[in-house]
Amino acid sequence: MGVVWLSDLGTQIAIPACAVLGIAFSLIQWFLVSRVKVTPEHHSPNNGADNKKKNGYNDSLIEEEEGLNDHNVVIKCAEIQNAISEGANSFLFTEYQYVGVFMIAFAILIFLFLGSVEGFSTKSQPCTYDKTRTCKPALATALFSTISFVLGAITSVLSGYFGMRIATYANARTTLEARKGVGKAFIVAFRSGAVMGFLLAANGLLVLWIVVNAFKVYYGDDWEGLFESITGYGLGGSSMALFGRVGGGIYTKAADVGADLVGKVERNIPEDDPRNPAVIADNVGDNVGDIAGMGSDLFGSYAESSCAALVVASISSFGINHDFTAMLYPLLISSMGIVVCLITTLFATDFFEIKAVSEIEPALKKQLIISTAIMTVGIAIVSWIALPSSFTIFNFGAQKVVKNWQLFLCVCVGLWAGLIIGFVTEYYTSNAYSPVQDVADSCRTGAATNVIFGLALGYKSVIIPIFAIAISIFVSFSFAAMYGIAVAALGMLSTIATGLAIDAYGPISDNAGGIAEMAGMSHRIRERTDALDAAGNTTAAIGKGFAIGSAALVSLALFGAFVSRAAISTVDVLTPKVFIGLIVGAMLPYWFSAMTMKSVGSAALKMVEEVRRQFNDIPGIMEGTAKPDYATCVKISTDASIKEMIPPGALVMLTPLIVGILFGVETLSGVLAGSLVSGVQIAISASNTGGAWDNAKKYIEAGASEHARTLGPKGSDPHKAAVIGDTIGDPLKDTSGPSLNILIKLMAVESLVFAPFFATHGGILFKIF
Repeated sequence: MGVVWLSDLGTQIAIPACAVLGIAFSLIQWFLVSRVKVTPEHHSPNNGADNKKKNGYNDSLIEEEEGLNDHNVVIKCAEIQNAISEGANSFLFTEYQYVGVFMIAFAILIFLFLGSVEGFSTKSQPCTYDKTRTCKPALATALFSTISFVLGAITSVLSGYFGMRIATYANARTTLEARKGVGKAFIVAFRSGAVMGFLLAANGLLVLWIVVNAFKVYYGDDWEGLFESITGYGLGGSSMALFGRVGGGIYTKAADVGADLVGKVERNIPEDDPRNPAVIADNVGDNVGDIAGMGSDLFGSYAESSCAALVVASISSFGINHDFTAMLYPLLISSMGIVVCLITTLFATDFFEIKAVSEIEPALKKQLIISTAIMTVGIAIVSWIALPSSFTIFNFGAQKVVKNWQLFLCVCVGLWAGLIIGFVTEYYTSNAYSPVQDVADSCRTGAATNVIFGLALGYKSVIIPIFAIAISIFVSFSFAAMYGIAVAALGMLSTIATGLAIDAYGPISDNAGGIAEMAGMSHRIRERTDALDAAGNTTAAIGKGFAIGSAALVSLALFGAFVSRAAISTVDVLTPKVFIGLIVGAMLPYWFSAMTMKSVGSAALKMVEEVRRQFNDIPGIMEGTAKPDYATCVKISTDASIKEMIPPGALVMLTPLIVGILFGVETLSGVLAGSLVSGVQIAISASNTGGAWDNAKKYIEAGASEHARTLGPKGSDPHKAAVIGDTIGDPLKDTSGPSLNILIKLMAVESLVFAPFFATHGGILFKIF
């Protein structure tokens, strides 16, 4: 089979070392961000001269040039930052209380269901895939699956929470640095995103490595049972991500829609105007939805792709021969990813300096290209030192012979497919290209044509990403069966630290612009933060593209593991049992989207009524002499999102359990296939439609080209039509679209975790009739 160059000891050192390196790098980035003070500084008379000596050019502040009081501006920024931070903290703690109850209840359910497979017996049993060997009892799998579920859930929650904390810490600092130039503001926003990216990637890797080694103490040579129990880690990660994405998405869009419809359309005041009662809730929403929800989501994808690969590897030659280094190949890929992303980040923060607004978006795109190029080399190194030259992979009951270069290509095809999906997403959502400009142009004739053009753009944007995913699936499955698809998903997520840094940068810049507006800073500062935000909008769409693409590959790999574990020989769509599952599964993303969009609509309705009430009942708001009641709007968003996130969450979590118990594993396999095929299409089109409408509005507002100026200015009829389109797109791109990728992953991983129970006790209705 060939020699593995990297020893087991080397693997045991390399993985935690890379994780610790990632955590250390994120702390260094946080320290550098913290050097920007959100407290008034007492400037000495020769302050400008000091700056000149330190930086080589005069760093004097625009506010001082324009004669504004710098002291008051900094105090205002600090106050607004505190209000946003308190609102985000309050919402997340409330959400986590509800989610905590669910976590405990579901953990008990996992233990009871999996423990009952062998009647809670403590005796060893024949292994599932090799009856000649004995494995640990089902009760052990139940207990350790429950523990790994809880660990995954806690890590997911912490990923989201830490992301929110750094984002609310960095937003005002980005605003204050924008006074010195767009380059300095960019570095603060990007470093802050990097803190979140590296913390999440490193924590996910470190906890998984600890879990594997801790469980190995009990399981010993029973690697089949060991890695089956670790699938709970992915289930915990994604179940928390679902509530984070749905709850955060409802919160942010209720506030956004309320603020936009009354503030911009009815009252004709700018975005983030402090006179708007919903403005603080809107800025809080950026952090709890786009940051905390996204952090948990991408952690869930990472955990599930790792778990899917480990489960298939444990019943392949890696697991059978107890080849520990080759077994942990997925974790070594992630370790290499942290090192590659670290080098890539330095290109944005240290090697090159941004001097003009036009350089922002190219700098972010270069991050994707550089990380992908270097990671390709990194994958080649890991594949060469960690894999034997030839080995076998489990392929639905048979063992398929695979070469190490074939597995290298599987990871690479996922990695490069992610880049293609990212750039196609950018083409359809950036206002630098014709698709979004066409949508903006359609606003001339009103909101209806804007909506028609936006929907058409979203549907069209699905074509190339689906082909990229299809080619990835075909190539990786041809080379290495379901294991190939799992590592292709891991390849797409291998540069997760850079992807998250770029993604988190957007909401931080958005908040920075809001703080600049609310603090009454000059229009030049607002122009800089708007430029940062516009680039962030596009990169957020790219991030969603990555998340959806990886979710498709991850859920297919989990689906393959489920089919194997449930002992289904073939999934025949001509069988009525399977076909009814297929058609119902394809319907689920529509049902889920309907629930989440109606939730946003209901919450937004309450928000619009409250904002209108305040404008009408509190005298002096429009004149700026009275302060709006921000707290009531924050409370409306919090209460609505907590209440409304439960039904969509219940739909996703209960469907596999109900189908598996009542109809059995064959019908459930149809449901999983149907939801995967349908969900990916809707998720891509929803995210890109919403992103295009948002950037069409920004294209008109910026007025950067002759064409854009003919559609503007703010407050014109085309601009109002663009705002309506943006408002319709908000729940599509920030609630329904991103949540759908969790739906397809979560149902697959939940089915895999409960597969032993469904195979033994499922299909009650078919047994009765």
